[in-house]
Amino acid sequence: MSDLLKRITINPKQCGGRLCIRGMRIRVSDVLDLFAVGLSVEQILAEMPDLEANDLQAALLYASRKLNHPVLIV
Repeated sequence: MSDLLKRITINPKQCGGRLCIRGMRIRVSDVLDLFAVGLSVEQILAEMPDLEANDLQAALLYASRKLNHPVLIV
């Protein structure tokens, strides 16, 4: 799984420093937005032919890990 996360890159000079897929100008948030509006993996790959299936998995994994943090109630 950690190999998947290596597909997520960040460059302060690209896309405003937002997380991207493999150094391309395709943001992780772009991929997540496409999933959110109901596109399938196949549809996303057709829409963005530079992406690979593992890129989509990496975006989902990153989002899952980012949201899975402890919440302390004081």
